[in-house]
Amino acid sequence: MRIGSKIFLMSVVAILATASPDARAATKEGTALRDSLVREAAQPGKPAWLPMLLYLAELHGRSVFPPMDYFPHPFESIGPGYQGGKVFGHIDLTHIRLDTVRALPEHARNQIRNELAGQQPDGLIPGVITFDKAGKAAWKPGKGFPAIWVVSVDAYVEVTADTGFLKECLDALRKQIGWFEKNRAAPGGGFYYLDVIQKTWESGMDEGIRYDQRPPAAAASVDATSHVFMLYEHAARWSRKLGQPHSAWEDKAKALQQFIQTKLWDAQSGFFYDSWIVREPGRRHLAFEGMWPVVTGAASDAQAKRVIEHLLNPKEFFSPHPISTVALNDPKFELRMWRGPVWNCMTYWAARGCLRYGQNDAARKLLEAALDSTAVQFKRTGTIWEFYHPQLGDQKSLYRKPKGRHIPCEDYLGHNPLFAMADLWRKCGGATAK
Repeated sequence: MRIGSKIFLMSVVAILATASPDARAATKEGTALRDSLVREAAQPGKPAWLPMLLYLAELHGRSVFPPMDYFPHPFESIGPGYQGGKVFGHIDLTHIRLDTVRALPEHARNQIRNELAGQQPDGLIPGVITFDKAGKAAWKPGKGFPAIWVVSVDAYVEVTADTGFLKECLDALRKQIGWFEKNRAAPGGGFYYLDVIQKTWESGMDEGIRYDQRPPAAAASVDATSHVFMLYEHAARWSRKLGQPHSAWEDKAKALQQFIQTKLWDAQSGFFYDSWIVREPGRRHLAFEGMWPVVTGAASDAQAKRVIEHLLNPKEFFSPHPISTVALNDPKFELRMWRGPVWNCMTYWAARGCLRYGQNDAARKLLEAALDSTAVQFKRTGTIWEFYHPQLGDQKSLYRKPKGRHIPCEDYLGHNPLFAMADLWRKCGGATAK
């Protein structure tokens, strides 16, 4: 049921009244975004979720800055609590756009334009963008990021019916595909992220268990290969919608899908793995990267069913706060960054994968458990965290990296698309489920 107006208004007043002066000093664009998200927070949902959603709306508002350097529009950072300061981009930006697109579609559109404004002549779209004191943007040359931005374009078009926007994005997509094909194609098929051969963390999965024993040379990664499949599929679909040639993209998507289904799949364990371990049972571990073929639609129906069984297994990924990045019963599981804790964004992607293959109940269970647990931790701590304890334990018992900040960052937007998760929960029938 829709949240009662009295409870809703009281909660809004309480949240805004206790916000610090800095928190309330948003740009006009940030204020507009916050107010739009506050209205979205009143959509059907659990009352226990409301305080954290209102707080998240405030964080969004605080994170919008005026245009600078090559950004043509106000830009949104990944959150005021990130240890690296004001940062734009990476996978975080897609989650931010998915979180805000219903409340303020033009804001999500402008973040896409900001991101694509930095595309280089060779097709590379910069990943993590930082700023110096003069506001000059900087990033590591030659380093990309997980190419999932196309999903936020679809979300914007779905909300606005602005198919003309696809014309702006298709050329950038073609160029980015060209960059991947030239710079990240693995010998023998598939694609990889630079993490496979050096510690650049291009995949965003810093120090994940897959890198404990790297392959001797570049090899197909299950996430990178699935993401490029998604780029091919989007290029084909967007081209078809715009009346442009699309068969070449469809052929590439089909070929890569076949590679994923045959070369990255292990039928015995019922899971997808990176190419350098898929045929070595002694080196295989259950890590969430194996879900990406399901998220992108590259898996067969039978394969998706097996993977989703793992996602719903309480001894594996369905922890009290799902999903754990490494299966709970895997010997590599630990309460350290990308080696066990929960990223809400990855739970969101897992739920999308379940929906893609018609398993609405599975998606609803994942989303509801994650939102419930995030609300519990918000009530305990009063903040939104970078990542979460899979067993609802003390957030400060988690570790980031051996060096630098040890606990997760607080007031973190980029990995917490909670509005998008609540919206997807409603679409799964969560608001009417008993």
